[in-house]
Amino acid sequence: MLLNYQLKQAAKHEPANKNEIIFIIHGLFGSLSNLSGLAKELQANFDVILVDVRNHGQSPRSRSMTYPEMAEDIFELADSLGIEKFSLVGHSMGGKIAMTCALLQPQRIKNLVVADIAPVAYGDRHSDVFTGLQSVSLLQAKNRTEAEKILAGYVETPEVRQFLLKSYQRGDDGFDFVYNVDNLHHNYHLISGWPTIDGEYTDSTLFIKGERSDYINEKSIESVMALFPNARLKIINDTGHWLHAEKAKTFNRLVVNFFA
Repeated sequence: MLLNYQLKQAAKHEPANKNEIIFIIHGLFGSLSNLSGLAKELQANFDVILVDVRNHGQSPRSRSMTYPEMAEDIFELADSLGIEKFSLVGHSMGGKIAMTCALLQPQRIKNLVVADIAPVAYGDRHSDVFTGLQSVSLLQAKNRTEAEKILAGYVETPEVRQFLLKSYQRGDDGFDFVYNVDNLHHNYHLISGWPTIDGEYTDSTLFIKGERSDYINEKSIESVMALFPNARLKIINDTGHWLHAEKAKTFNRLVVNFFA
């Protein structure tokens, strides 16, 4: 599946594809615009490719969303652009996609950054979100204001509602979500899970954790080190799972310094 993407060429652009390349992969319910601030900072020295994951943004829809399939989407895009080796940054679900890429084809991944996720299966954390999104669609909210009122009955945190509704956009047939809610819900057990993958990725890897988030904990760090033995962990104080938005300057600095 060929994903929708956006290329940000390095300010110091080198001919003949000599610039190092970094792919940035968003999380569940996101789009390629979510980490555009990070892309702008990396763009000083790197070519940056932001992608819409399948069933998100302008990328194709699919009833299946296994991590090996989503990793293959990244490699297919790289192949179509003539890119053999590249680095990866992924947040949440995007971090799992990035980790899967590194484990399946480690020879093609130069460096890896994973934001607030571990290579483990998680329990259901989004049932209220899905119910709220389905209600917005069922009631055919005519704009984001109406959608916000409906979603507030299911999602308590205003910042999370605002994030979810960034993708509630006007189309030819009125407002609807840019991500495919039905396909995401159908595959949620796979998205929250983790596939069995043999091997390890031994090149330089950075995991970044939000201090208040429990997506990375002492137990999951054991899984991290088993698969990524050269991983380092950085913690951003006073932030949660949305660390790239809550403490954008700190998050961006950690990533930029890692690639320096």
